[in-house]
Amino acid sequence: MKVKYTRGFTLIELLIVIVILGLLMSLVAPQMFSKVSSNKGKVAAVQMEMITTALNTYRLDVGQYPATLGELRRSTHPKWDGPYLPRDVPLDPWDNPYVYAVPGTNGEPFSLMSYGRDGVPGGEGEDEDVIYQ
Repeated sequence: MKVKYTRGFTLIELLIVIVILGLLMSLVAPQMFSKVSSNKGKVAAVQMEMITTALNTYRLDVGQYPATLGELRRSTHPKWDGPYLPRDVPLDPWDNPYVYAVPGTNGEPFSLMSYGRDGVPGGEGEDEDVIYQ
């Protein structure tokens, strides 16, 4: 009687493939994760641009900037013609509220910023403040 062998991978071949995949992931993963953190700053900038557009529309209707960002969604002002945002004001990409002040700094009508990952002023890297200008 003839024995028929089926072809397959040996344990050594599988281990070599796993080691190669592990090495590739250790080289690629840090670069990908650094891109994710740099993109959070860009996401914050885009969200602040959207909020600024809503703030400017509010000012055109009411004649002044709102005291809080919440007034973009609900207000009792007689000239209010909102809501100016489709949903509640989003949190920044690090799940912190945006910092909004009227009047703003340096003579600006308002200031809008995110304090970054740590949620406190200052910092470097992912903790760096993102300021709308």
